[in-house]
Amino acid sequence: MATVELTTENFDKVTGGDGIVLVDFWASWCGPCLRFAPVYDRASEKHEDIVFGKVDTEDQVELAARYDIRSIPTLMALRDGVIVFAQPGALPESAVESLISQVRALDMDDVRKQLAEHAAHEH
Repeated sequence: MATVELTTENFDKVTGGDGIVLVDFWASWCGPCLRFAPVYDRASEKHEDIVFGKVDTEDQVELAARYDIRSIPTLMALRDGVIVFAQPGALPESAVESLISQVRALDMDDVRKQLAEHAAHEH
């Protein structure tokens, strides 16, 4: 599956559903982003059940601000609409594969429980 261009219009719809969505925050002037792009594209070909989104931070300033993206590339992973990973830096292919395995292995009931507990402690 090819990568999907994410914008403020479609971001919540694409990332809010069930399943796994990876998001690559990038910009055309960013060398590491351009080097990471083929790694990301290859992963998208291998994992057809995962949505691989890309956010051009130059075009989508609002999305970059919403997620406090300070360094690019930043890779974010969501599962069932919950952000389970976000980290700046271009990852090597092995790390992308490892991340995908870890996200697949998550117990989402446990993740939601931890989020609820965390939210309760903040109030």
